[in-house]
Amino acid sequence: MCYIVITMQTYDTPEQIDAFRLRALRGALKLEILGMRRGGRSVYSIVKEEFGFKGNKQKVLEQLEAKINGK
Repeated sequence: MCYIVITMQTYDTPEQIDAFRLRALRGALKLEILGMRRGGRSVYSIVKEEFGFKGNKQKVLEQLEAKINGK
């Protein structure tokens, strides 16, 4: 038998909200790289514009992960 434990967290400071948003953008960009599409602007274009990253989707993902990890 397998149990799944789900914990709920509240992100209520601006820093926590920003960190969560970065991780959400990373997840969405990973899905976009795998071929998933969305209506409206691509996550790739949003991340490039917001953070000024350059390169293809994989390079932008690497830069975003470096930003998340504080490098």
